[in-house]
Amino acid sequence: MSTHRITPLPAAPARPRFWPPAAFWKALGSHIVIPLFLAVGMALAYLGAFHAPQPHDLPVAIVGQGPAAQVFAQTMNDRAPRELDVTTVPTVAAARKELLNGTIAAAYEPGTAQAVIHISTASSETEASAAEKLFLPIAYQQHLPVTIDDVRPVPTDDGTGQGMFFLMVALSVGGYSSAIAIAAVTAKLAIGWRIAVSAAASLLVAGLCAVVAGPVFHVLNGNEWSIWLLASLYVFGIVTIGVGLHPLIGRWTTPALTLLFVMLNVTSSGGIFPQNLMPWFFAGLNTFWNGAAWLDAVRALTYFPGQAFGFDGLRLALWATVGLGLIGVSHLLTVRRRRAADDTVAATPAEEEAVVAA
Repeated sequence: MSTHRITPLPAAPARPRFWPPAAFWKALGSHIVIPLFLAVGMALAYLGAFHAPQPHDLPVAIVGQGPAAQVFAQTMNDRAPRELDVTTVPTVAAARKELLNGTIAAAYEPGTAQAVIHISTASSETEASAAEKLFLPIAYQQHLPVTIDDVRPVPTDDGTGQGMFFLMVALSVGGYSSAIAIAAVTAKLAIGWRIAVSAAASLLVAGLCAVVAGPVFHVLNGNEWSIWLLASLYVFGIVTIGVGLHPLIGRWTTPALTLLFVMLNVTSSGGIFPQNLMPWFFAGLNTFWNGAAWLDAVRALTYFPGQAFGFDGLRLALWATVGLGLIGVSHLLTVRRRRAADDTVAATPAEEEAVVAA
């Protein structure tokens, strides 16, 4: 009697599913949520800040003395009580001084033969343009030819007056991208090394950007060393905040830094529109955000020698202090997590509660 081996038939291949499994959609959702956040956030921030600039409390002045000048200024205030803050200055010299100090955005000097609009494009070209549009119709109504007196024009190599703003954008991108790299590389190092590497990277990023802005494109026009130090302090604040946040929020560090130092920082810095032309939300951020502080300080150094910028330096130092504090907090939490995970080290009840809360 012979035996025959029966070969089993191969299993029929599974039919491909038209609709991907639930695991696919879960993975897609977890990966795409950050790009969607960045896209919507950037649209809200940039369009919200730049799509329709309107003046509010724009400080301008009428050059003149006596009742006629006072009535002129009060009439303008009555016509636009929310948009303008109109005062009078007695002389052209006083108007030019206030323009250089940043007290006013423009001054209008009516005369019998012509009218003169005094502006400072180095302070803000968009603000100067807004002031021109405000005063030109008044001069036409008075049938006066108009002369523009730019008391502090922008340098030839920075025709738009926004070179410092674009330098700030470069510093911001270099800062928060460096923070992600440093946080990943120094995760297991001591806290002192994390701070030291952050400081060295900040000096390097600021130095490279200063070389591009100064010797390459001639935007800085002197005070390069002072601007480099201010840029290093600005970048150091961004880097330390990123290094401090990374152990706490992980992959959400990149969108968090983009929110802080692109969406809110760039839009409130005053590089495109000054504070008096921003929407109220961004104008409020301008009073304490680090990008506005750096930009104001560097503009003072470059365009208005002798103008004080100590408060701006203090704001930058406070942001760096926050970053150092975050590094300290994240370091303590990391140490407690490691101790709680190590069976050979007894964790105290307080440490265990802190780990659970984190």
